[in-house]
Amino acid sequence: MIGILGFIVLFVAGRFGAPRLMAVLALFWWGILVLAHAPLMPQPNPAAGFLGGDFIAWLLFGILAVPVLAYRYGLQALRRKVLARAEPAPPPGAFRPVELERYARHIMLREIGGTGQKRLKDARVLVVGAGGLGSPVLLYLAGSGVGHIGVIDDDVVDNSNLQRQVIHTDARIGMPKVQSALVAMRALNPFVDVQAYQQRLDADTDILAGYDLILDGTDNFDTRYLVNRLCVAAGKPLIAAAITQWEGQISLYDPAHGGPCFECVFPTRPAEGMVPSCAEAGVAAPLPGVMGSMMAMEAVKALTGAGEGLRGRLMIYDGLYAEARMIGVKPRPDCPVCGAASAGHSHPSR
Repeated sequence: MIGILGFIVLFVAGRFGAPRLMAVLALFWWGILVLAHAPLMPQPNPAAGFLGGDFIAWLLFGILAVPVLAYRYGLQALRRKVLARAEPAPPPGAFRPVELERYARHIMLREIGGTGQKRLKDARVLVVGAGGLGSPVLLYLAGSGVGHIGVIDDDVVDNSNLQRQVIHTDARIGMPKVQSALVAMRALNPFVDVQAYQQRLDADTDILAGYDLILDGTDNFDTRYLVNRLCVAAGKPLIAAAITQWEGQISLYDPAHGGPCFECVFPTRPAEGMVPSCAEAGVAAPLPGVMGSMMAMEAVKALTGAGEGLRGRLMIYDGLYAEARMIGVKPRPDCPVCGAASAGHSHPSR
């Protein structure tokens, strides 16, 4: 009697929530009943007498329950599949109801609204680097609903990355970073299209033309200057950030709209060893999260037209003393990269 009563309690509990958990508990309860009456156990015993029934009865009960439960859960899965097929596909570019619910907090903001969210959905953003800065950038772009996100990186996930590169996991050590990033972005938001480029960016790279905005989170000067030159040549705005130890900096470089390019602001590369990399000098784990989140924020603003961006301004953040300062920057007419592009602009524009 007690054995049957236990199944009744689990059945009722499953009706009010966590049916899968109740099914596991029911299987565990059945195992206890069978074990208590098993011939290997001394019979009779107090437990068997308290629970009631006998070994053959509980064994047959379990054997008969398996096809019944399989039929029930199979029917439920089939119903879900039919309902999913019956749901009409939205027109191209339109939001599904689940997307409207997902992005409701964005749509409520008057600076974004439905129009801005539609711009995000239609936008194409390329992120160079899937490391410390790229990790929060990619996650927040996916979470924000940017419709198409590309990521380019030729590195693989290493144990030393996991202190700060939060898009990767211990289980994905050894996996290409771009593939690891795709796993995380698709898990976060299945409604965005993501594209991986497992390669090193070089002067012959021609993928920038297919994107509206480029974000650079790389950690070496050669790549930073190269990304800038490619963006200027393609007429694409560039949001770039850099970090070391406790400090970071970020700006929007957009000479096509009156702003400076990266090389306008940093015309001379630092001497060898003057600016050590994170691997050489270390970096506080949350710092790339802070700066990468700023990059994602500036990307959302740039794509939706919300607020005032960082075109013509360089923001410097000091995490050790919790200070931030803004420096005005402007195009250089003699810049070898964008001088001709910025000659027709007398001042940075929003």
